[in-house]
Amino acid sequence: MPADLLSALPAAVLFALVTTITPGPNNTMLLASGVNFGLKRTVPHLLGISAGVAFLMLAVGLGLAQAFERFAWLYTVLETASVVYLLYLAWKIGTSSSVQARDGERRPMRFYEAVAFQWVNPKAWMMVLTAATTIHLHASLSLNAALMALVFIVVGLPCITMWAAFGMSLRRFLGRPRWLRAFNLTMAALLVLSLYPIVVRALA
Repeated sequence: MPADLLSALPAAVLFALVTTITPGPNNTMLLASGVNFGLKRTVPHLLGISAGVAFLMLAVGLGLAQAFERFAWLYTVLETASVVYLLYLAWKIGTSSSVQARDGERRPMRFYEAVAFQWVNPKAWMMVLTAATTIHLHASLSLNAALMALVFIVVGLPCITMWAAFGMSLRRFLGRPRWLRAFNLTMAALLVLSLYPIVVRALA
């Protein structure tokens, strides 16, 4: 194992652990999905998040970060899309009032939707941009990104699964529509609060 990889790996693992297990848009939605749909139906959502973060990490390593530095307006467009989509998801969660789907309308997030969501997820961008610029598992930027993508999958997937599993464990306590409605409204509010860093940066 190369010396740089050996010395930087503990930091990479710790970074992936802290950033994936702490609250954020992904984990808030996984908690709500675990409550509303159970762990088994949430698995595509889990795998989509893991794959989406890995793809995003690879894209940054292949030069997307440099594109943002050159064309700052692209990042502004991304942040605007993030705010709009997260507000939409918060509304969808907040208006959910029953564990059971009605008329086939309610369902957990699909794999490809969870993959795509990472491109408008502010926390995911923070994770991969920070990892790409501060953690050096390899001298090559592209190989460094590939190794970090692997670390995010190996470390992150068990972490985010805990949130969905915890949500599933709450199902029996939220069987009453009133309690479930209160829970979903709380999750919606937390999702909106996750936009706080963007708002602060915009007002600075």
